[in-house]
Amino acid sequence: MTREEKSQVIDDLTTQLTESGIIYLADISGLDALTTSNLRRACFKANVKLSVVKNTLLSKAMEKSDKDFGELPETLKGNTSIMFSEVGNMPAKVIKEFRKNSDKPILKGAYVDEAIYIGDDQLNSLVDLKSKEDVIAEIIGLLQSPAKNVISALQSGGGKLSGILKTLSEK
Repeated sequence: MTREEKSQVIDDLTTQLTESGIIYLADISGLDALTTSNLRRACFKANVKLSVVKNTLLSKAMEKSDKDFGELPETLKGNTSIMFSEVGNMPAKVIKEFRKNSDKPILKGAYVDEAIYIGDDQLNSLVDLKSKEDVIAEIIGLLQSPAKNVISALQSGGGKLSGILKTLSEK
């Protein structure tokens, strides 16, 4: 790879790192071609972009990016695959589902909305993460619940009250 090609790859990676708020680093070494193809297919179905990168190029792209990746560059040893997603927990779900049939991929680390997760032991925490939209929907549901209860009580109480008045007027 020439210097110009390396520079272009670093620029492309920097752009992807800057534009994405959800980045997962995983080790998929040791997977055969068929298993790797199945992993790529699972990522595609889940709208997760998976690509294998050179550690030195990714490290330089992280330095060039305006984000603080904390200890994440220290995980760049051995084979590294990078996963980009729009949903914070989707790559973790893909990894967990895929590991039902294989011992790989192994999570090296993740950057999710400025939070940094290091190590494979964080996988379950990442799977349980709720997206921003889920949290907003939950809060709206909680805020609407008392209002719905009041409206429901008024509507049902109004029917009872009119029934009582009708009964009294008939007597």
